[in-house]
Amino acid sequence: MKKNYVSNSKESVRMFKSDLLEALSKVHFTVPLFVYVPIISYLVYLAVAKSTLTIAGVAGMFAAGLLFWTFAEYILHRYVFHFVPKAEWALRIHFIFHGVHHDYPSDAKRLVMPPSASIPMALILYIAFNAVLPATYIYAFFPGFLLGYLVYDMTHYAIHHFNFKGGLWKRIKQHHMLHHYSDPSKGYGVSSPIWDKVFNSDFLNKK
Repeated sequence: MKKNYVSNSKESVRMFKSDLLEALSKVHFTVPLFVYVPIISYLVYLAVAKSTLTIAGVAGMFAAGLLFWTFAEYILHRYVFHFVPKAEWALRIHFIFHGVHHDYPSDAKRLVMPPSASIPMALILYIAFNAVLPATYIYAFFPGFLLGYLVYDMTHYAIHHFNFKGGLWKRIKQHHMLHHYSDPSKGYGVSSPIWDKVFNSDFLNKK
């Protein structure tokens, strides 16, 4: 990850020669809400009406999905988005997926994942989770996981573009700003710093 270059520009560099690909790489931060809230709602309906779980079981699996997202967020950010390959073509992919955000953290249209990338990824994860979970449990687990993703996206946008005067939100913002402007090898949790504390990548715990 480039640590020595951070632009304050509100717009990042053009990434694609194709106008279509360039347009697909940018998205308003509210778009994931319009895409995933209906999906979450429908899956919750299926969990209550069609699954073999009790209401308490549905709530428990939903909470498990939400908690698992926080772990997935940390692992993806630390080991996938911050993995810097050596091959030129791989570095290009790395820049498209995450490097551009570190170079241009104020670009509001490259803060949340475009549906063109998030929907295929969500489908793959749905299939993977469904393969390992008991029958019908996916209806309760996956909406919790997706809600965690939405919280991450909205939190990420907020901490880059809103000013918080104090409390929990200010601490979350400070944690992420240190990741951007102080040391990108720490502070991988965005919506929560809990896994940074568990894995000793927190700014307070790692010397």
